Amino acid sequence: MEYKDYYKTLGVERSASEDEIKRAYRKLAMKYHPDRNPGNKQAEEKFKDINEAYEVLSDPQKRGRYDQLGDSYAQWQQMGGQPGSFNWNDWFTGSPGGVRVDIGNLGDLFGSGKFSGGSFSDFFNAIFGGMAGGAAGTTTSDIPGMRTSRRSSRTPSIDQPIAITLEEAYRGTERTIVVEGRQLRVKIPAGAKTGTRVRMAGAGPVSSSGAKADIYLVVEVTPDPRFKREGDDLHSEVNIDLYTAILGGQVSIPTLSGNVLLTIPAGTQPGQKFRLAGKGMPKLQDPQTHGDLYVQARIQIPRNLTPQQRALFEQLARLK
Repeated sequence: MEYKDYYKTLGVERSASEDEIKRAYRKLAMKYHPDRNPGNKQAEEKFKDINEAYEVLSDPQKRGRYDQLGDSYAQWQQMGGQPGSFNWNDWFTGSPGGVRVDIGNLGDLFGSGKFSGGSFSDFFNAIFGGMAGGAAGTTTSDIPGMRTSRRSSRTPSIDQPIAITLEEAYRGTERTIVVEGRQLRVKIPAGAKTGTRVRMAGAGPVSSSGAKADIYLVVEVTPDPRFKREGDDLHSEVNIDLYTAILGGQVSIPTLSGNVLLTIPAGTQPGQKFRLAGKGMPKLQDPQTHGDLYVQARIQIPRNLTPQQRALFEQLARLK
């Protein structure tokens, strides 16, 4: 099986933005669309390649996984790897000692209906079709260029719970674990959620089958009293005095990247929400992209008025 360069297919750089990818796709799709090229098999195949490339690069999670493979493939080439000899099975199962983020069954994550073969290539189905986990009973002999791999059982694995704070999940962090007297330093990626699994392939003790077990760090993000997390978005509350709510003004809002000033419009109502774009959590597979922070206003009503304040409020009441 040959590596497919989706960036080259769309004619964009690896650093291309979402908009650049979309523009390139639309231009090529229009050029090679079968309706514009009736009976042209070459154009039809090109159109399929373009759609497959866009299916991956337009989805941050698929693109993140594809970029992981691209980095491994590029390193292999730099070390003198010959075309056609890249060990796909090693990448799918993980090189010993490697650490990779496992966010669950990819077939379930992306929709199993898309990975039944259909119009996508063997390369696409192998990377995104649920084969990467090396499931029990899986046979890869039907994929050109791959070694036959019929497994009667999964690679042995050990789950190790790891607790991190929300701030650590925001920035990314590290943990040291001890395995058979060895200290292993492991990076927890920015954007990790409760349930995120960080795989240390072959880092565990030798099992009864003679294979080294994989260790999975199972992340738990502890609650933060300031923020409620929903996916990649954060929610918080801010106390606003009555006068600022009525007249408008600015208040300081805590975020995980530091305090920011929020402009409060005149006439702000209790419970009104304000969106701070990009002040939420980084996305696990695309840490340069962040969710949003939603801040709900809590209007503080003064309890103990001075005689002068009470008189002024009574005067306002008579004017309504």
